[in-house]
Amino acid sequence: MTLDLLIPFIILIVLVVYLIYTRNRFEKRIVNIYEDKFEQWKKSSSNSNEDKKECKKLVGLIYKEGYNITIELLDKSVSSTIQRGKFKIKDR
Repeated sequence: MTLDLLIPFIILIVLVVYLIYTRNRFEKRIVNIYEDKFEQWKKSSSNSNEDKKECKKLVGLIYKEGYNITIELLDKSVSSTIQRGKFKIKDR
């Protein structure tokens, strides 16, 4: 009588061990696939495609004297841009 219960129990234990082993192997395989894909993505993705935002740079000061506006340039390279009138006015 004990042998009748022992055989299904052994079959059950073997089946559980097999399923645990195959699931573990499957998970490792999936993790390796995703790690490979991530490495490929890092290689194909380049950081140079990103638009790099330029920092603001102080090039001049604007003063109001009575009804006149005076621009004092700290950097002479922007004088042509000011003379052409290519600037934006930003209100706060």
